[in-house]
Amino acid sequence: MWNTFLFAVIPYLAVLIAVLGGIWRYRTDRFSYTSQSSQFLESRVLFWGSNAWHYGILLILGAHVVAMVIWEPWASLTANPTRLYVLEVIGLGLSFLAAAGITVLLLRRLLVRRVKSVTSNADWLLLGVLIAQVVLGIWISLGYRWGSEWYVQTAVPWLHSLFKLNPKVDYMVALPGIVKVHTVLGFAVVALFPFTRLVHIVTFPVTYLWRSYQVVLWNKRPGHVRH
Repeated sequence: MWNTFLFAVIPYLAVLIAVLGGIWRYRTDRFSYTSQSSQFLESRVLFWGSNAWHYGILLILGAHVVAMVIWEPWASLTANPTRLYVLEVIGLGLSFLAAAGITVLLLRRLLVRRVKSVTSNADWLLLGVLIAQVVLGIWISLGYRWGSEWYVQTAVPWLHSLFKLNPKVDYMVALPGIVKVHTVLGFAVVALFPFTRLVHIVTFPVTYLWRSYQVVLWNKRPGHVRH
């Protein structure tokens, strides 16, 4: 019963909340569809935290997506022990990079008064979930080794079944509880997506393609006339 709820109901519910919530926010407050950057309030710490976080987490997510899309070549890649070991080491290193980055971002929001004042409750909730995800990811990497291989045999078929609208929860039942929590929290991020600053990921300046050219005039004060 619980497995059906966690792996056959929550994924669709999270996506539904993300889609409807995104539409609602765009229709009621479209100008908030930004990252709401706080760079002008503090930039030095943001540079180090943001770069470490983005490089680490985007490469990790990219590996998850690649393994899901081209699962057979990925399975062949991880079938070799040397390549599997290299992938595991790289993944663990990127996880620590992401963990360092988000820790810096969290401390920045806690310690820089101006940044803390513009941090919403949704931002705090999102930070908490993301930190939990990174910690759980590292825990899984260290405690349940060779995830690059068993991920293709368990989570990937389950994810494919979700896309086919025929969820096969049996693939997830035998996985350790920590992996199940990590998976469910991933869909929690999806549900929170439209209500946080993450929503800027789906905004693209497509209107630039047909917008008229801007004319920029340089107004300069007349300087001293040198005789």
